[in-house]
Amino acid sequence: MSSFLDALLRPRSVAIIGASDDPSKTSGRPQRYLARHGYEGRVYPVNPRRETVQGAGAWPSLAAVPEVVDHAYVVVGTRAAIPTVEACAARGVKMVTVLADGFAEEGPEGLARQEQLIQIAQDTGMRLLGPNSMGVINCADKVAFSVNAALDTDTLLPGRLMAISQSGSIIGTLLSRGQARGIGFHSLISVGNEADLTVGQIGLAAVDDPEVEAFLLFLESIRNPEELAAFGRAAHEAGKPVIAYKLGRSEAGRELAVSHTGAITGSDAAADAFFRANGMVRVEQFESLFELPALLIGRQPKTSPRNRPVAVVTTTGGGGAMVVDRLETVGVPVAGASDRLREQLAVQGISLRPGRLTDVTLAGARYETMMTTLSALLDSGEFSAVIAAVGSSAQFHPELAVQPIIDSKGHATPLAAFMVPHAEASLSNLAKAGVPGFRTAETCADSMRSFMEWCLPAERYCLPSLNLNLPQVSGTLSEAKALSLFRKLGIETIKTVVLKPDDPIPENLGWPVVAKVLAADVPHKTEVGGVVLGIRNATELAEARTRILKQVSATLPEARVEGIAVQPMAAGLAEALVGYRVDPEVGPTITVAMGGTLVEIYGDAALELAPVDRPTAQAMIERVKGLALIRGYRGLPHGDIKALAEAVVVLSRLASLPQVREVEINPLIVKAEGEGVVAVDGLVLLK
Repeated sequence: MSSFLDALLRPRSVAIIGASDDPSKTSGRPQRYLARHGYEGRVYPVNPRRETVQGAGAWPSLAAVPEVVDHAYVVVGTRAAIPTVEACAARGVKMVTVLADGFAEEGPEGLARQEQLIQIAQDTGMRLLGPNSMGVINCADKVAFSVNAALDTDTLLPGRLMAISQSGSIIGTLLSRGQARGIGFHSLISVGNEADLTVGQIGLAAVDDPEVEAFLLFLESIRNPEELAAFGRAAHEAGKPVIAYKLGRSEAGRELAVSHTGAITGSDAAADAFFRANGMVRVEQFESLFELPALLIGRQPKTSPRNRPVAVVTTTGGGGAMVVDRLETVGVPVAGASDRLREQLAVQGISLRPGRLTDVTLAGARYETMMTTLSALLDSGEFSAVIAAVGSSAQFHPELAVQPIIDSKGHATPLAAFMVPHAEASLSNLAKAGVPGFRTAETCADSMRSFMEWCLPAERYCLPSLNLNLPQVSGTLSEAKALSLFRKLGIETIKTVVLKPDDPIPENLGWPVVAKVLAADVPHKTEVGGVVLGIRNATELAEARTRILKQVSATLPEARVEGIAVQPMAAGLAEALVGYRVDPEVGPTITVAMGGTLVEIYGDAALELAPVDRPTAQAMIERVKGLALIRGYRGLPHGDIKALAEAVVVLSRLASLPQVREVEINPLIVKAEGEGVVAVDGLVLLK
């Protein structure tokens, strides 16, 4: 176990610097909570203005404390925090937590203050949690070293879950909601700004802790992707699931994108790909954070998403239908008992109707009925998981329908339960037995979706670096230069003739053609009247050039127009988009989608971390619904999927070039099987 983890979670002695005598104040809470929950170590309140704090002897300074404490909590204001941390380092304190805000989140001045904290930690080897940290709660060892008001609870329920949160208040939310359900925690840690200790570092240090079985993450952003990825992969190797709830499913990331790629994916899709690639599970519902672990602990992710359906057995038709409806809404297939299973159960006196829902209501909510039905479903090998939806008996007669669920655990097929009524006692009993129990159909479906999609960490590919002799400039390249880059990558491009404003019009262009404005700072040509299609002769081309230049000049007078690009009208079976983008949170990504100008409307795209190999690229193509057009849908001719996949792979290799920020081929014409693909237009943005 890492040397800092004991000081963080199991300190033998602690100091509270800035401790208040008023236990109701924020700075008075740590001392009160340590005493309330039975901390057995030595506590040193530091307050130069008082001889006692909350009845205990106070110390005028950290230097006056008679021993070097393992962990100091700095609860003074922002300005005093830096010299206080310096004093901790000078005294040899192993771990310091800083409560104060006013650091990196406050702009350049705050960032400078945070850099001072980081420098102190780096120069001395002391580890720092925060700033903006509400501290740590170790339920297993009764270390309530936090200011979170949830610790006003009478008891701390120990468990085997470690929660690491970028939000301080959320550790209290998890604690209170979990304990209300009979779900305990090993520890909960508020990392704040992660100036020194990060989510990934803490998780990696705790992976080998035998008292921790799973990790729960509450993330506002992905600040240190390499460390977080290393943690996820190490946790997988240790057989300990990592479940993440991340904020940010919004338009903010898309606003920064120049290309269609960024607009249709944004940082949130990149975050999905990041968690998936590193063996972690992302949930949509907050309560899934502590409801899902029981479904994952002791199990392993699959090499690919599970493809067998889920069975829903119920004592209440309406409640069971709620679960089925939500499951299918999130893409989880549901199936009822097969003919073979129904015949098998009929012999035992249980009659089931055909259909998606395995409804035992008519047979009565009896222990024997539920137990027999569950055993048959769990042992059948037909299902990825079985969910028992229990009606009113869960509230008043749990021995009839809930106890058989508990007694049925231990099968190879996972078993979970959804309590339709308010049934806290039943949910608590399920939690104690280690059986996943869900309060709502929404969290049940979300958790089951996460389980079904849980995969092994993706292999990391170390592809050879590219040597493309990119221009030593920043900003967007012209279309002609972008197409030249694609050719260097080995991607076929459409023949292009560049005509400056005063160039004569050639007669032998191979009509019909398309004319497009050629300007690096006009990435979306159609939006400014910069494209004319179906030009049949030189006269029409001359007119089109005049119209394009006039329209673009009127719309974007500052655009640096080089002329127009003339290309033959290209045809194929479909238009695809292949885009490379360095996401601000997780780094290089690769996207494939349907191409064209309306791509943002459909939002039909597959994204992975870059680089990717050919099987991954082909799997991405399979995920794009619109590309069914080239997969032989309803007898349509097959497109050259191999060539499209190769283009995805090749473009993903741009991850080896730090100068490249965004690259997009749109459209990439997909021809018939064996005939290849052709890049018609593109965008390249250099840093």
